[in-house]
Amino acid sequence: MIPALFGLSGLTLTADERAFFRDADPAGYVLFGRNAQSREQVRALTDELRSLHGRDRLFICVDQEGGRVVRLKPPVWPKYPPGEVFDRLYDLAPASAIEAARANAHALGLDLAEAGITVDLHPSLDVRQPGAHDVVGDRALGSEPMRVAALARAILDGFARAGVAGCIKHIPGHGRAMADSHKELPTVTATAEELELDIAPFRTLASAPIGMTAHVRYTAWDDENPATLSPFVVGEVIRKRIGFTGLLMSDDLDMEALSGTVPERAAGAIAAGCDLALNCWAKMDDMVGIAHAVPVMGEQGLARLDTALAATGDALPDADHASLIAQRDALLALRAA
Repeated sequence: MIPALFGLSGLTLTADERAFFRDADPAGYVLFGRNAQSREQVRALTDELRSLHGRDRLFICVDQEGGRVVRLKPPVWPKYPPGEVFDRLYDLAPASAIEAARANAHALGLDLAEAGITVDLHPSLDVRQPGAHDVVGDRALGSEPMRVAALARAILDGFARAGVAGCIKHIPGHGRAMADSHKELPTVTATAEELELDIAPFRTLASAPIGMTAHVRYTAWDDENPATLSPFVVGEVIRKRIGFTGLLMSDDLDMEALSGTVPERAAGAIAAGCDLALNCWAKMDDMVGIAHAVPVMGEQGLARLDTALAATGDALPDADHASLIAQRDALLALRAA
């Protein structure tokens, strides 16, 4: 198995993809809107991926946050709110906001589980900062670390109840970035003391099953490399200071914050200490290059992968999607009362 997550080009696997994936044996896959037309079609696609590898618990992930970051879209799938909605309710009623976030994530997780998706790349633990780039914006769960961690913990719990694993992102924090890492490399010049605020929610949820790195350069820790490619940030900050012990994946390697070829970026992320390299755009040349550029997955990475997926597919019995949505909406309505 290689430490890579690959994208798919369309609604079904092409013959070339099927042959390459069988031979390369990536750790898993990421889905986008281009891969989702109907509930039955997505389930058939994920079932084929499982059959291809003979793994019932296969890492199949999606960015399904709610708000403006969704891949499974209405009218086929329900609309879910962004993180800011729960942050606003927290101002009025913290316990109600936590329960609303949990119910929302449970319902969302049921959608994903039905589709055969095992991992949601959510929640974002980025602490919102005034004046920062809006790439985080209303996706954030708040501007206070304890609140962010409390709401994120509820989201992870909601996913787990649906048999889906969550992923905390973007470690060690994207909230201060003044640029969009999809388009350029953000540089954060805050001191290590100031960055304690950013890493605080990640430290609180360091036992989360999966985490994603930020394509952000933090001059206090490494004035040359973004976190994804920095052995110091991964080893000293994420693993030691934050204490994250779970499966660590990179953000999308196609993002313009990174330089070099995509295979070079993948090799760099793995060398820096990431367990998995994420490549979203299903370009066969890049995927083949990654397969040749990265080593086989080591025992430690395989163990973390197994732990991350151990409870996927094991939903609580008698969960009712409509009741969860009704519970969420009743709680969110408290703010308008």
